[in-house]
Amino acid sequence: MNPLAVIGQFALATCEETGRLALFTRDSVRHIFWPPIYFRLIFAQMIRIGYNSLLVVGLTAFFTGGVLALQIYIGGSRFNAENLVSSIVALGITRELGPVMAGLMVAGRVSAGLAAEIGTMRVTEQIDALRTLSTNPYKYLVVPRLLAATITLPLLVGIADIIGIMGGFVVGTESLGFNASVYIKNSVDFIEFDDVTSGLIKAAVFGFIIALMGCYHGYQSKGGAQGVGRATTNAVVSASILILAANYALTSLLFSS
Repeated sequence: MNPLAVIGQFALATCEETGRLALFTRDSVRHIFWPPIYFRLIFAQMIRIGYNSLLVVGLTAFFTGGVLALQIYIGGSRFNAENLVSSIVALGITRELGPVMAGLMVAGRVSAGLAAEIGTMRVTEQIDALRTLSTNPYKYLVVPRLLAATITLPLLVGIADIIGIMGGFVVGTESLGFNASVYIKNSVDFIEFDDVTSGLIKAAVFGFIIALMGCYHGYQSKGGAQGVGRATTNAVVSASILILAANYALTSLLFSS
């Protein structure tokens, strides 16, 4: 095979996919501001995306906070900086690990489900049936999921921050011998308002990405059951990669000063 031809085909395919995603994003965002708004569907998706993900996000945050406290204590002991454990755990959870870990967990759970659901509707021509019934697929399928994920993920991250810091507190007081009141005071004194809000802003962007990737790959799926399977895989992979890329961009933007 001609290497230049392979590179050219890859570049053209990438540009085509990027353009298709940009048009899908434009149409989805535009329909958010047009009536009607299906509040019942939005609430149902908030339960599905937010409440049903609470257990996995909480467990992930708790053990992440515990491991972070243990690792910081081990590393800090080399420089007699063990007293910084509570402060660094609180900062790491609220700024980075809380939103990123919650985003990745929800991406694995929700993006796959959205892609499978909408992909099945696509290959079984249910989306075409919605158009026949004068129902806009974007308004009925995409917009409720985008709004629900964008709203609920910051709530999940706020809860994950509390649970993650609590995980560090449990490990710090039970295993590492820290005084409980001193640990809590150091955590509260060190966290600033911007640390929490930056994580919540990231969470809102991650929620939008998760729902967008799930809906997009499901909406574009074709080829029967195999196409739905590919859409599910692509949704999880693309959402995870975009979350990590967006995290870097948002961190550079929010903390550039």
